[in-house]
Amino acid sequence: MTELSGDPADSARPAQPGERGRPGESGESGQRTVFLLAHTGRPAAIRSAELVVQGLLRSGLGVRVLRHEAVDLPLPPEVELVAECTPKVLDGCELLIVLGGDGTLLRGAEFARGSGVPMLGVNLGRVGFLAEAERDDLDKVVDRVVTRAYEVEERMTLDVVVRTNGDVVHRDWALNEAAVQKVSPERMLEVVLEIDGRPVSGFGCDGIVCATPTGSTAYAFSAGGPVVWPEVEALLMVPISAHALFAKPLVTSPDSVLAVEVQTGTPHGVLWCDGRRTVELPAGARVEVRRGTVPVRLARLHHASFTDRLVAKFALPVSGWRGAPH
Repeated sequence: MTELSGDPADSARPAQPGERGRPGESGESGQRTVFLLAHTGRPAAIRSAELVVQGLLRSGLGVRVLRHEAVDLPLPPEVELVAECTPKVLDGCELLIVLGGDGTLLRGAEFARGSGVPMLGVNLGRVGFLAEAERDDLDKVVDRVVTRAYEVEERMTLDVVVRTNGDVVHRDWALNEAAVQKVSPERMLEVVLEIDGRPVSGFGCDGIVCATPTGSTAYAFSAGGPVVWPEVEALLMVPISAHALFAKPLVTSPDSVLAVEVQTGTPHGVLWCDGRRTVELPAGARVEVRRGTVPVRLARLHHASFTDRLVAKFALPVSGWRGAPH
């Protein structure tokens, strides 16, 4: 295996949103390169990674992985290894392939957003709404990547700011959701909700989820929020176990600014972004959520509608459906 000590050489330009790649196109290095990210703690991921790497190398594509993941993977010497665990490791790559469950896919989204490289997810977990393929589709995945028979779409993200005493103390982002939650199990979190600079309601609750349409099928869905189709541009605010008469999920304009103020005199809370990054919220803290300036780019292999994806992922009963009359 080859270890890279510096920035990788430039390779092919990633496909643009809605654009299909052109087979044979290459960058200055003369070789197309794909980055592979896997949940190496799962035997299924290790075997899947081995199959994907073999298929890509046979077709003349370069493969790059993180050095600490390579320890658990049976990789041939042609694979490039990088030690740095930042989006810069994708420099020169045309695609990021992620093998794993929802947590691994969200980890991959951190790389994809920071690099601008499209992410292609292969689900090895349970639901995997961010994934474009399943474990049984590995041969198809390799073939589509090799021939560039995929399209790229952009998904809205959230920019998150935390303020205390008016000062910005933390900045973050999320693809699915930014969730303000209580820490103390025996006491509720007292909050006031705000939209576009105007107060909406205040109550005690277990938390508040601010989500994108992509995140509407994740934490927001579990909290009782609506399912929002990905092409709909909107922001969601979903209370969790609120003790109030009016504590319904709210859907706002994508240009709205959502805010959650943790009341003074209440136990401190915590902010989770995509369930991966967290920061403590003292009493009096304010969390502001708005549409993100940097989207996450997803590679798509199928033209199936989101409706079909929803039915398949949740195994919804549709027997008896006859369709529209002709």
